Amino acid sequence: MALMYAYLLNERKKSGKVIGQHELVSLINSGEALLVDVRAANDFSQGHIQGAINIPHTKMSNRFVELEKEKSKLVVLTDQYGQHAASVGKLLMSKGFEVRRLNGGMIEWKEQNMPVVRKK
Repeated sequence: MALMYAYLLNERKKSGKVIGQHELVSLINSGEALLVDVRAANDFSQGHIQGAINIPHTKMSNRFVELEKEKSKLVVLTDQYGQHAASVGKLLMSKGFEVRRLNGGMIEWKEQNMPVVRKK
């Protein structure tokens, strides 16, 4: 059991620390972070966090270079529940990005009554 916990903790570190909604708002407002929504484009257009850019997790391995100009910023990842952000976080960290993941993804964001915008 202890080995499994240690393994999971190590894997979590490799994919970026998890942050909460209010910490994300502070990071975005300060200009310290770039928010990347890794959901499918259709899900993104139905509602996303203001200022987020959309690079679907299925396309990240080909498109992460789009983030290079923002490498000095902390990259915060979000998805629907948090499941895909971990694998994307691992990829970006291996490329030298500093990464965080939004706890609970968009589901938790909406449950906390945080604002979303729709793509027109």
